[in-house]
Amino acid sequence: VQLQASGGGLVQAGGSLRLSCTASGHTFGSLVMGWFRQAPGKEREFVIVRGGSGATTRYADSVKGRFTISRDNTGNTVYLQMNSLKPEDTAVYYCAARLNWGIPAVLRDTAQYGYWGQGTLVTVSS
Repeated sequence: VQLQASGGGLVQAGGSLRLSCTASGHTFGSLVMGWFRQAPGKEREFVIVRGGSGATTRYADSVKGRFTISRDNTGNTVYLQMNSLKPEDTAVYYCAARLNWGIPAVLRDTAQYGYWGQGTLVTVSS
């Protein structure tokens, strides 16, 4: 599976940004697609994930109510819509994929994802 992320950039606090991640090399509809982020000097952390069936989503508490994830299974693309951005959302954002759904602890664990995009930088200015 190959993942290509895009859409990062500089935005003011309170603004919005949408990231995209296009997958190839596997039946997209069967992939569990997630987003993680890594701020400078910090470990990579879970942001959000959506199941291959499309219906089930899990969020990190820090983004609940502000970020949403959607899938275009025809276009093999997953989107991360980020609203009400805060300076603490500044990070490199990575899309990731795994083949199976799982319990929350599994879905939040970077080691449980076998496929990663290259990362796209999001900078939120205050």
